[in-house]
Amino acid sequence: MQRTFRLALAQFNPTVGDIPGNTSRIIDLIGEARAAHADLVAFPELAVTGYPPEDLLFKPSFLADNAAAVERIAAATRGIAAVVGCVEVGSDLANAAAIIDDRRLAGWYRKMYLPNYGVFDEDRYFKRGAACPVYVVNGAPVGVNICEDIWYPVGPIAVQRDAGAEVIVNINASPFHAGKAGQRERMIATRAADNGLFVAYLNTVGGQDELVFDGASIICAPDGSVLARGPAFEDRLIVADLDVESVFRQRLRDPRPRKENPNILREVGHPELIHLSEHRLVNNRHVAARPPLQPILDETEEVYQALVVGTRDYVRKSGFQRTLIGLSGGIDSALTATVAVDALGPANVIGVTMPSRYSSEGSVADSRQLADNLGIKLWRVPIEPAHLAFTDMLAEQMAGTEPNVAEENVQARIRGNILMTISNKFGWLVLTTGNKSELAMGYATLYGDMAGGFAVLKDVPKTLVYDLCRWRNDRTPDGRPLIPQATISKPPSAELRPDQTDQDTLPPYELLDPIIKAYVEDDHSYADMVNMGHHPDWVRQVMAAVDRNEYKRRQAPPGVKITPRAFGKDRRLPIVNRYRPTPPA
Repeated sequence: MQRTFRLALAQFNPTVGDIPGNTSRIIDLIGEARAAHADLVAFPELAVTGYPPEDLLFKPSFLADNAAAVERIAAATRGIAAVVGCVEVGSDLANAAAIIDDRRLAGWYRKMYLPNYGVFDEDRYFKRGAACPVYVVNGAPVGVNICEDIWYPVGPIAVQRDAGAEVIVNINASPFHAGKAGQRERMIATRAADNGLFVAYLNTVGGQDELVFDGASIICAPDGSVLARGPAFEDRLIVADLDVESVFRQRLRDPRPRKENPNILREVGHPELIHLSEHRLVNNRHVAARPPLQPILDETEEVYQALVVGTRDYVRKSGFQRTLIGLSGGIDSALTATVAVDALGPANVIGVTMPSRYSSEGSVADSRQLADNLGIKLWRVPIEPAHLAFTDMLAEQMAGTEPNVAEENVQARIRGNILMTISNKFGWLVLTTGNKSELAMGYATLYGDMAGGFAVLKDVPKTLVYDLCRWRNDRTPDGRPLIPQATISKPPSAELRPDQTDQDTLPPYELLDPIIKAYVEDDHSYADMVNMGHHPDWVRQVMAAVDRNEYKRRQAPPGVKITPRAFGKDRRLPIVNRYRPTPPA
């Protein structure tokens, strides 16, 4: 008789600190999984608290609320087993999975490999686990592990396989960056095939501060094929029937596990086999589950969706309804406004055009056209009166000096003041419009265009800004571009002096962005970058500017992480720093 194990993966969007809201959603999803006749339903890493809870973990009341929530969830598991990501509170804290069966807390899995790189800081809070338990649920041995644990070829999965696991449930809060979903899927397929078992990789969804979680949960069969793939950036209960008898057949044909050194597995952790429920026929399971097999998004689309989800969740979870954007007629503010409208709807986005004596008629017209295309309100607040007032106020102090960047930046700071005043008046969140290339080079005005609450494009290089605009324009229902073509085709300019363009100060972006990536994301040296073919003068300029402007970036608002190494938590350099890796000219 064929043994089928029905697994449900609850890919959903928790909010950090909203333990009551997260718990209610978990209980609702348990009900949906029960209605789908699942044997077991799994929830993401730290689903009860949200991820990452950071120093909330130092609050005893927070930990007590987390523990009470696990009890409430357990009481809701009548007739079903559940794996719930939460904090285990004992003599120390563990990033754990509570294994619950029919209203009984049956055991724990404690995360073994605690990441402490990039955006992760888990060694600060948690103690690593030592056990690799396998729980027999409806006759199927299920190994549970958490996130980083699955990335090690000889890790908990190998110990659990050796203890008899036929299914691995790996729960995650794995942050997005472009291209990561494909990398993860290849890794999961390899783990499944190398160990000859089903691997279910469940990822959370949604935005948290600078992080976005993309979901895209998958289930791989023992031969490495993809049985189910959930949607990216969407909530979904994924239900699949697993033919667990196929695990035995697959292992008979693969001798590799038999040749592993058992001493190495013992060093990873000790196995445990815990029986919860034996195999039983489920009479009301007449129709096979139809798991989704969603396509993998191409890189431009996944980045755009990450920006939309990250913006929506930062605004909504922070308690705001409306956003405010300064529209310059340039491509960065146009893309920011378009993302905001897709995230929040046009009624919740207000544009402000703030022309100066240097603003071209084309830029003002492009802002108006963009607002009309997006269906948003556009307020016009000319800055000339304030500009004149600043000039008059500082005339005595600046007498006898040549105008320079200080006078130019006055205009940006006036605009920042206008936006923050409107924000203060109406309670609307200001979205800043600077991109990663500008922030890297310091080509942004502190307390000016950097003023705001959330930086949508903070981790988006300028060349990718153009790609995203073209991608979005190609996907309008009526074929009419949202972002005016003039905005995309004209040379980028801050318009703070006559006939100014970005390339007066910076190398062309198509040459600048690869140098920034090489230095900021890949830590290449001057010699490395010159050997790659980059112009030595531009390499020196980038290295000096990136290092010099660390103090600016520390004062920038958070923004969506979309590259493997973003400014912020990913890259932590001292502000006061005399190390100069650039050779003299």
